[in-house]
Amino acid sequence: MTPWSSSPVAGTSPRINGLGPRAAAVLVFTSSAAVLVVEIVALRLLAPYLGLTLETSTMVIGVALTAIALGSWFGGRLADQVDPRRLLGPSIGVSGAVVALTPAVLRSTAEWAPPLLMLIASLTILVPGALLSAVTPMVTKLRLTSLAETGTVVGRLSGVGTAGAIAGTVLTGFVLVSRLPVSGILLGLGVLLVVGSALVQWRARGWSGTPALTLVVVAGGLATTVAPGACDTETRYHCAQVVTDPDRSGGRTLVLDGLRHSYVDIDDPTHLKFTYVRALAAVVDTAFPEGSPLAAYHLGGGGLTFPRYLAATRAGTRSVVSEIDSGVVRINRDQLGLRQAAGIDVRTEDGRLGLRRLDTGSRDLVVGDAFGGVSVPWHLTTVEAMTDVRRVLDEDGLYVANLIDHGELAFARAEAATLAEVFEHVALVGAPTEGGNLLLLASDRPFGLRATQEALDARGTDWRIITGDALTSWIGDAQPLTDDHAPVDQLLEPYSPQSGH
Repeated sequence: MTPWSSSPVAGTSPRINGLGPRAAAVLVFTSSAAVLVVEIVALRLLAPYLGLTLETSTMVIGVALTAIALGSWFGGRLADQVDPRRLLGPSIGVSGAVVALTPAVLRSTAEWAPPLLMLIASLTILVPGALLSAVTPMVTKLRLTSLAETGTVVGRLSGVGTAGAIAGTVLTGFVLVSRLPVSGILLGLGVLLVVGSALVQWRARGWSGTPALTLVVVAGGLATTVAPGACDTETRYHCAQVVTDPDRSGGRTLVLDGLRHSYVDIDDPTHLKFTYVRALAAVVDTAFPEGSPLAAYHLGGGGLTFPRYLAATRAGTRSVVSEIDSGVVRINRDQLGLRQAAGIDVRTEDGRLGLRRLDTGSRDLVVGDAFGGVSVPWHLTTVEAMTDVRRVLDEDGLYVANLIDHGELAFARAEAATLAEVFEHVALVGAPTEGGNLLLLASDRPFGLRATQEALDARGTDWRIITGDALTSWIGDAQPLTDDHAPVDQLLEPYSPQSGH
């Protein structure tokens, strides 16, 4: 009896329809795991072009679930019409070829045909996801011999498939993404799938498409090396690049997911290029006596532009920074000249958790400058989060938040309403009719409006400070954000990544 021949009597052989229980479990486990690897890594590939927003995540998850549904449905129907032994190898092999080509295809589309990116991205998830999801019903068909064991076989393989999906999720999120570039993950997965398809077909002795698919995988690897959009560094959360300023020898721009996130002058930390950072410096320098050291806390690190500025202009300042991305912290140390001795304590942690660890009344200044794409992580925008900010500030403390919004500025208005729920005094600094970056100030002491405006003007900004009745009118009927309801991504207007912040 050949490895793929049918057992003449049900239950008398460890191989049923030519596929042993162990081989069946391996096929279902690995194919299900591969679907989740593709789904998670697709989010990383798309982030530089679509942003890491709730909408992007929802789209990817939705397409992946559609692929699983279609693959399971049609895979089962085909298995009833065609010998599954003829389908398994091609399904696995073609999916491997598509996966290997995905990095080059997506990056090239984003560069040369942006309007097609959503369609192409959906197909690169849908096609391999459906083909791999079809493996389970095909294997189930091969393992079934009588109605008496249907529940056992289907239940076992369903459980194995779910375990594979869990393994793929955990392996990708905790191991692969932190150690390998996303293009390397997909190329490696593509190679493994094509090799797996060759093994399956070798046992079936019925399909000779493996050499062609191997060439496709090789072509995908070569194309990835020349495809546009590659990162200097792929961190746990971002596609990161450091761009040298041709006009300043020490100037460096940190680009995260295609956005100009921070500008740092390694030689002169008092040089502030971005308008919002100059405005932030004007506000802080007005709020506190010149040169006096501060105890500061920063929600979000990026290039650490402002902590460096405080260290250079206010000797003795102690800045604690919560930066969730350890890769960004390494970039600061290795490429952006960070010196921990300057009184900057960078902690790799989520900002909300970092807030909880600070003592009550221990900070003069809290700066909110954390972004996921162009959006402030929602859990750092709520009444509950701002209550914790107020707790760690002393009685004369100041909170300053950098926001990005456009159009009707619905998110910025909601965040201003949120701050007004917690703090006695709130102000807006910016050009609110134009959109882009805005600063929100909050404190339990009044702001020096005239002095702040003069400082803004002296910094070369055309921003204005708005408070009192004018700010109340601007907020309008916007509702405060809470841990129970904070639709930050939905409130934000569409944003063009090319403009940066």
